[in-house]
Amino acid sequence: MFHYRETGWGVPFVFQHGLGGDVNQPFGLFQPPPGFRLLAFDCRAHGETYPLGDVDKISLAAFAGDLLTLLDRLAVPRAVVGGISMGAAVALNFVLNHPQRVLGLVLSRPAWLDRPSAYNIALYGQIARLIREHGAAQGLAVFKQSAEYRRVLGESPDAANSLVGQFEHPRAEETVIKLERIPSDAPLTDLGALKAISIPTLVLASRQDPVHPFEYGATLARAIPGALFRELTPKSVSKEQHAQDVQSFVSDFLLHHVR
Repeated sequence: MFHYRETGWGVPFVFQHGLGGDVNQPFGLFQPPPGFRLLAFDCRAHGETYPLGDVDKISLAAFAGDLLTLLDRLAVPRAVVGGISMGAAVALNFVLNHPQRVLGLVLSRPAWLDRPSAYNIALYGQIARLIREHGAAQGLAVFKQSAEYRRVLGESPDAANSLVGQFEHPRAEETVIKLERIPSDAPLTDLGALKAISIPTLVLASRQDPVHPFEYGATLARAIPGALFRELTPKSVSKEQHAQDVQSFVSDFLLHHVR
């Protein structure tokens, strides 16, 4: 059963969570302005969506298909779609395959382009191996002693904390497959396909984040015709200002560029 959440009334805006997150991530980061209805669902192997189901459907394309199913069940003909990190990849896949269902696109801190990040494959693969070999609790202890964890911690304490959260998730061992499959996936195979996107688009990126390179956001913004690009305050500088930036930039985009 898929778990979803909504608030507000008006133009639907589906804002999806990142890898290992759940609906609380977008809802904790953004409140819709008047005239907009915020929706999000827990992807397969995430949050309160049970059971794990077919592991072959732990993919960005399958998650985009689940988004289509949700819109159909809620009788939503068109919506603004977006997401954070993995959620941005799901939104990008969705708009390329179902453009007639999308009013606008929001890509926050993207972690994929037209191919997976070798760095993220290695990083999340390491976490998955530790969980499988040692269990979540002991795996975390081993991970915290690793050079990679210390490197990420030095660059971005918030990114390091997010990685720790992969071990601390209550279903970490049951759903570890997501850490093996999703980082190796990609939302598209050719950046040239982005030229077909003709809806209002907002891309958000921040520096000092090894998992979500600033250059990924800049590249997507250049490739999507007419896309707006905004730089977020890094969480390592101020989590509060980062959240305020998201709220301000996304609200402004919805109110002035989507209708």
